[in-house]
Amino acid sequence: MKSFINVEDIGDLRQALAEAQEIKNDRYKYQHLGKNKTLMMIFFNNSLRTRLSTQKAAMNLGMNVIVLDVNAGAWKLETERGVIMDGDKSEHLLEAIPVMGCYCDLIGVRSFAGLTDREYDYAETVLQQFIRYSGRPVFAMETATVHPLQAFADLITIEEHKVVERPKVVLTWAPHCRALPQAVPNSFAQWMNAAPDVDLVITHPEGYELDPKFVGNARVEYDQKKAFEGADFIYAKNWSNPGVTNPADYGKITSKDMSWTVDTEHMSWTNNGKFMHCLPVRRNLIVTDDVIESANSLVIPEAANREISCSVVIKRMLEAL
Repeated sequence: MKSFINVEDIGDLRQALAEAQEIKNDRYKYQHLGKNKTLMMIFFNNSLRTRLSTQKAAMNLGMNVIVLDVNAGAWKLETERGVIMDGDKSEHLLEAIPVMGCYCDLIGVRSFAGLTDREYDYAETVLQQFIRYSGRPVFAMETATVHPLQAFADLITIEEHKVVERPKVVLTWAPHCRALPQAVPNSFAQWMNAAPDVDLVITHPEGYELDPKFVGNARVEYDQKKAFEGADFIYAKNWSNPGVTNPADYGKITSKDMSWTVDTEHMSWTNNGKFMHCLPVRRNLIVTDDVIESANSLVIPEAANREISCSVVIKRMLEAL
């Protein structure tokens, strides 16, 4: 595996899930793969779970780890071609990337959407430069449009906690005070569509339609209560307007409807549904205290599985070196 961005990069999902369970049973089984190998983790944005889980996964596999915070301690990087660099950016990404590649064997990149230029964001401009110029295998630690390590961990969590063969999984929009990217919901929808035994429903206010390439065959239901009825899993996440129906709205907050906040009444519509969220979560905006603290909340097991999903990805990349 030379790159990991979308669900198709992982191959057969049943096999990937079986491998995840194998690694969970013995996290250090494949330490020999990473001996004398180095992972470089590059962060253009803040991180908690991704930073910790990815570093732990790499160490479990015997790797050395270098962490670079681009906005703290490194030269400011220019990402655009053809610009006159007479501002505050001292180094161009096109020189920085191959230099980074000299010091490592694998690269993980985290770079969020700017939410001002949809074409630029959805072209994955920054990530694609790393793939093209680093000379190393590259995996996404969340990008402008996707977060595959999170979605893989979500799928592992659902497999571990489902009580029916084909659970109904609902991705629900919820209100937020800031404009957030679509990366998490995009990847969640993509991975649930690819999963062999998941019935996916997506619910959100009108105008918040995700890109069709991620929605796939999922059913879109604008009535949140109808969407929740009989659900086995509720995955709550805010996203800013994707600009699908109106490009001028891209990256904007066009709804703050608090009736979409997931509370006890919402969960009562489900089939004793489990609550999921990628974290960090704004309590009493996305979800109420009682729901996230309930016995049916999976946010901590879900976060723990980030180590497992990343271990599978790094293992496969090491095997391909």
